[in-house]
Amino acid sequence: MVNDHRRMRDDEGSAARFLALSDGVFAIAITLLALDISLPDGLGPAGFDRALGEVMPKVWAYALSLLVVAAFWRGHYQIFQYVREVDGTVIRLGLLGLGLIALMPFPTTLLAEYGDLPQSVAIYSGAVAAMGATQLALTAVLWKRPWLGRAALPDPVARNDMADLASTVLVFATAVPLAYVSPTGAKLWWAVLIPVRTVTGRRGKRLRAVTQRLSD
Repeated sequence: MVNDHRRMRDDEGSAARFLALSDGVFAIAITLLALDISLPDGLGPAGFDRALGEVMPKVWAYALSLLVVAAFWRGHYQIFQYVREVDGTVIRLGLLGLGLIALMPFPTTLLAEYGDLPQSVAIYSGAVAAMGATQLALTAVLWKRPWLGRAALPDPVARNDMADLASTVLVFATAVPLAYVSPTGAKLWWAVLIPVRTVTGRRGKRLRAVTQRLSD
């Protein structure tokens, strides 16, 4: 019997295909993040030391963006654990999120090369906030459309995931205007997420474990 709440559309499809596309985009984005990290050939000892010092901001920007992209990939994977099919709204939100992920090398390069300028810090912060907002919207849509899932997304899990994403959006969105006051202060402000996401991450792991035990 077909769920009365389900509306069949010609753009519905398998979540597995969408996840395969997503994994490819995340993998390519992570690869592109590292392309700018290199040293010129034929350097002497003094030139090597200077070039190594100059490339370190790119290494730190890469490490930061790797953590950001990896966190979004993990959240994306966790959301789709409960999903069997995708509809047009999910596809559009998902593609928007993947497009923002694919764009991440650009603000990463700005942060690496012009990290002391407010525009660069603001653009980077805005890019992460936009990714978080898109994934937050995607989580809300999937939560409210249980007919797309192999199992309903448990309310406590969904609320915790949304709180986690909302904190990311809030911190990075706040950093956009803050960057024009103090670029360094805005970058330090990002660290607020460390304790917040530690708490939400542990809570999410616990809630998923409880859900798994109840379903067994």
